[in-house]
Amino acid sequence: MFREMRRFKQAASVEECLAVLKGAKRAVLSVHGEDGYPYGVPVNFYYHADDGKIYIHSAVTGHKVDALKADSRVCLTTWSGDSLDEDGWSYHTVSVVVFGRADEVTDDAVRRDILRRLGEKYFPEGSDQEIASDIHRNLSRTLLLAITPDHMTGKRVHEK
Repeated sequence: MFREMRRFKQAASVEECLAVLKGAKRAVLSVHGEDGYPYGVPVNFYYHADDGKIYIHSAVTGHKVDALKADSRVCLTTWSGDSLDEDGWSYHTVSVVVFGRADEVTDDAVRRDILRRLGEKYFPEGSDQEIASDIHRNLSRTLLLAITPDHMTGKRVHEK
């Protein structure tokens, strides 16, 4: 069903892919957009190692939400930070592509827990009280999506 990586010698291991998912700050979420056009949007995300899902928060309406109502299949692409070679001009990075399905999380306890984890990831200097207050203020207007991966690949890139 899913293609094998063409440049298999550059394939990253599952462990490398999971490390990128745990550490990366941004990703691009791609959905089936309107009139047959793909729609990719930058997102913040949280990879939950306990359940293997990737969580994204969103407004409750918009292009992405409409597209997901029509087709829950998504592609999430992220990458590690670049590291510079000793030569001073060539970079290393690991990219990760996840295909899966995005579903709305409706359980408020789960929503609060994941939103807290997102807050801790993106605002590590924020207090628990500040994060809890933000969740309380915005919970009713926040959609939480859980991506269940169907297929994942990673690629080690050495730009030279």
